[in-house]
Amino acid sequence: MNTSLDQHTASTVSRRRLQGVVVKAAMMKTIVVRVDRRIPHPKYGKYYTRSAKFKVHDERAAAKIGDVVEFEETRPISKDKRWRYLRTITAIGQPADRPTS
Repeated sequence: MNTSLDQHTASTVSRRRLQGVVVKAAMMKTIVVRVDRRIPHPKYGKYYTRSAKFKVHDERAAAKIGDVVEFEETRPISKDKRWRYLRTITAIGQPADRPTS
């Protein structure tokens, strides 16, 4: 009885989706994506940019440096990877020198 509840909640979990720019694509099946967000200063109100980098699992090595990509949260894949590549939104990237084996 408890397993059906677990299966139901697992299929309806909404995962966080983010968009960012690929800044590194030199690892096998992994890209590093920078996500920028603009936030106002608490006292003065001026907007400034805060950045965060995420290691994203890219199984097919489809993303190139400079591409704007969309990725979503997933189970831990490795020590640092908890995100999965979904699609390329804007392809402006250059081919990266990726290891082949």
